[in-house]
Order: sequence, then structure tokens, then C-alpha cells
Amino acid sequence: MSNPVDYRNGEMMRTGRIEVVCGSMFSGKTEELIRRMKRAQFAHQNVEIFKPAIDTRYSDADVVTHEGVSINSTPVDNSSSILLLGSDCDVIGIDEAQFFDEGIVDVCNQLARRGVRVIVAGLDMDFRGIPFGPMPALCAIADDVTKVHAICVKCGALAYVSHRKVTDERRVLLGEVNEYEPLCRYCYQEVTGEN
Repeated sequence: MSNPVDYRNGEMMRTGRIEVVCGSMFSGKTEELIRRMKRAQFAHQNVEIFKPAIDTRYSDADVVTHEGVSINSTPVDNSSSILLLGSDCDVIGIDEAQFFDEGIVDVCNQLARRGVRVIVAGLDMDFRGIPFGPMPALCAIADDVTKVHAICVKCGALAYVSHRKVTDERRVLLGEVNEYEPLCRYCYQEVTGEN
């Protein structure tokens, strides 16, 4: 386990890091983000959590899991707002990172260089199984990547992708159980006919 404090020239300096939690819908990404943020709060660290302003599924302001667990957050329209609003934080959480602009990668790097622990949660793939937005780049620059898995609703294996159950070709379609279901690779191929 690494020491979270670095001593240089006799002064204490925080060492920043980027942690990414990714996976399909219903895999517990947001739940894990909230768990890590609450542990940091318990340790009396200054924390702030951000989410894209477009994510209003369960709450306009809070980050909420599908099971109803929530934490206060600040909705923002773009990634650069996180740098301004999170300037005095020890730990910054970012939920639904796939919906942010590509600038989120630089924002996370800047925060980590400042000594901030950055915890990012997001879908790694869209409903077609294509890497989603800035998530591949965030995984590449992360100090730690945790891939969490839902359970396939068809066979019980580990889920691979969030299958969209409704006909809509837009890449971004906010939804829940009525619009999406987690499927393993095999069941996804069976449902979509893709090889």
C-alpha cells in the first residue's frame, strides 16, 4: 500500500491519484463511488462529487444508485467546471463520466498533479458494445481501474454490456430497467444477432 503523503524539502505534500470504476449498467459503479466517497468523508477529508447536469434520472442534484442510495453532488455542464468548483478538495468524485467532454481527461490529470484523489465512475461501453466517450482514455491514465460486473438477466453469467431494450439509435439515452438490461457476451450476441 502506498503512502498517501509525500515529504519533499521537509514539507508534507499529498500525492494525487486517479481511480476509475467502470462496467455495464446495474454493476454497482455508482454504489462503489459513493462507498469510497463516504469513507473519505469519515476520514474528515474535504470531498466533492460532480455529475453531468444532463443526468436527472433520480435527482437533479444528488448522485443516486438504482437502489436509491444517494450522496450530495454538484451537477456541472462541462468538465472545466470541476477544476473551478473543486479547487479546495482532497477527494473529488465524478459520476457518469462517459457523458462528459474529452476535456475530463486533462481535468483529472490536473487534479491528480495538484495532489487530489480523483475517483471516476462510468460506463466503459455504450449499448452497442463500443467504448464510451472519454472512458477508454480515463482508464489508460488511471492509477487504478476497477471493472465491476452486473449479472446477465438471461443466464446468470457476468454481464458484458448494457443492452438497450427499446428502439432508439441515439447514443445517449438516459434510462433504467425499462430501457436497459445487463447481458453477458453470449446472450448479447444471441439477442442482437451480432457475431
